[in-house]
Amino acid sequence: MNEAPHIAVAAPLPPAKTQRRLAWFWLALPFVAILLAVAWLVATDPLKSFQNGAPPVENLTFERTILSADGISFLVRAGGSGPMTIAQVQVDDAYWQFEQDPPGPLARGSTAWIAVPFPWVLGEAHAINIVTNTGATFRHEIPVAVPTPVQDRASLTSQAILGIFVGLVPVAVGMLFYPVLRGVGRDGMNFLLALTVGLLAFLAVDATAEAFELAGEAAPLFQGQVMVVLAGATAFLFLMAAGRRQGAPTGLSLATFIALGIGLHNLGEGLAIGAAFAAGAAGLGTFLVLGFMAHNVTEGIGIAAPLLKVRTPLWTFAALALLAGGPAVVGLWIGSLAYAPQWSALALAVGAGAILQVIVEVTAYLMRADGRGRTALTAPATIAGLAAGVAVMYLTAMLVKV
Repeated sequence: MNEAPHIAVAAPLPPAKTQRRLAWFWLALPFVAILLAVAWLVATDPLKSFQNGAPPVENLTFERTILSADGISFLVRAGGSGPMTIAQVQVDDAYWQFEQDPPGPLARGSTAWIAVPFPWVLGEAHAINIVTNTGATFRHEIPVAVPTPVQDRASLTSQAILGIFVGLVPVAVGMLFYPVLRGVGRDGMNFLLALTVGLLAFLAVDATAEAFELAGEAAPLFQGQVMVVLAGATAFLFLMAAGRRQGAPTGLSLATFIALGIGLHNLGEGLAIGAAFAAGAAGLGTFLVLGFMAHNVTEGIGIAAPLLKVRTPLWTFAALALLAGGPAVVGLWIGSLAYAPQWSALALAVGAGAILQVIVEVTAYLMRADGRGRTALTAPATIAGLAAGVAVMYLTAMLVKV
């Protein structure tokens, strides 16, 4: 006699409400555990046996210096392992009275203005030395003492005019080549797109180098180099995801991404120029302004390149020029009013990431427009355009590097 087959019956699943509660429990458990561990660490202080009387580690970064008729004022940021107290201020090895705002010890990451009624000398070099109550010293050099420009309506207007000439005007001039470029064939198109890649590659390398340099001047707690890498990578991935939502960008959308990447780079450039204004050390003569204009003209050509096969209204060119060149004005204003090296480094890093995304998209567009795929990347016209883009940017950059 055959026995009836045994059928395994699965245990009933808990209701959805119970599952949600379990999920919340397992999500909260690690946080509760770490909070309990921190509470125990604070309450018992197991590290007190390692304390040998040594003072806490202290760090102080100078972020901004202002020279006026009242003396010297500078913004400092604390970055030590604990609160630190500024006890004395030396200028050129002599002790001076000072005022601190806000007063009292500086917690980690906090800032304060230090005002010293020192009669600085125009054109001379001065050295500032801050002494804390533990005896630690932090030195800052003023290579050439010049009065910091006063930020009023006339000054902001002058900066806006300068930003227009170093950012907006050259981009617009470069885009004026659009009618002449529309008649190019396949090789001409490859040359122009590769030229765009070359100039963008130079901007990406230049922005990254400047970002790392500024990151080195920022307070250590900002972890400047790591911040630059993370900001650049985040900007690249975010813009890649946004640009590929409806397929690879072409035509106007690609030109918009190019203008955005260039605009973010010009924002960083504007921050640096504005900071030079705030320090009274801009030194932007007519020759240097002309150098910036020559350097940025090719950016307009790069923006116009993806539009050569598209009928584009005039207002679109004006909007693209504003997107690419307008941030230079904003950067000048921000840099002159509230400059800090970490924010300039962050802006340049974001710009470098955006430019890298544009390089990827323009390269992909070049391969699609040519019809030969990767073979188009090794075509003579492509190689010539890439070399020309890098060379033009490198040579014109020699006019603006001081």
